[in-house]
Amino acid sequence: MDLFEIMSELESLGSERTKKYYESQGAREPLFGVASGALKPIARKIKKNQPLAEELYATGNYDAMYLAGMIADPKNMTPADFDRWIEKAYFHMISDFIVAVTLAETDFAQEVADKFISSGNELVMSAGWSCYEWLIGSRKDTEFDRSKILSMLEAVEKHIHSQPNRTRYAMNGFVIAVGVSYIPLHEEAMRTAERIGEVSVSLGKRACRVPNAFDSIKNQTDKGRLGFKRKSVRC
Repeated sequence: MDLFEIMSELESLGSERTKKYYESQGAREPLFGVASGALKPIARKIKKNQPLAEELYATGNYDAMYLAGMIADPKNMTPADFDRWIEKAYFHMISDFIVAVTLAETDFAQEVADKFISSGNELVMSAGWSCYEWLIGSRKDTEFDRSKILSMLEAVEKHIHSQPNRTRYAMNGFVIAVGVSYIPLHEEAMRTAERIGEVSVSLGKRACRVPNAFDSIKNQTDKGRLGFKRKSVRC
């Protein structure tokens, strides 16, 4: 399939209802409103194809950008590629579920995520924290520096309530990921979650429900899921 064929198929799969939902989340034109489940058969047909992923992402069409993340080949991407991608990530479903997820499958994920976190830009920081959430939930504990993750927990506790909306949400998710999936700092994450308490995120006229980190970690622990790791980042 080439770019024209894919865009035609995406247009045929779009629905006004899904489009309105994406727009309520922050998506803007151009987009068709294709459900993520409807993208999976296309992605399976294409498999990994980085040149095509770049073409799709460059369209600026949200549905095409999401598909780009599904067929991207992280092993053929560089840190500079992610700098380009994050520049075009205009709302959180791109920054946190396309850029961050794809980045989490690279060998340089932590390096780039660290740079994102220190950027001062709401969605770029959100992508950085989200990337760590994906990493911690899928990679062995031995791949992380305990002291570094601990310092990140301390930074969350100190700064989360003064950060921009989507950054707060991603930082909260990071604490949950550490508490559930990174056994060396489970207790510290529980204490951090208890101290930060409820985290509120407001997006214009729409409130965004944020999971209580302490309750989420405790709930997963009670279910025997302490140390849970995903088999892969992307579905």
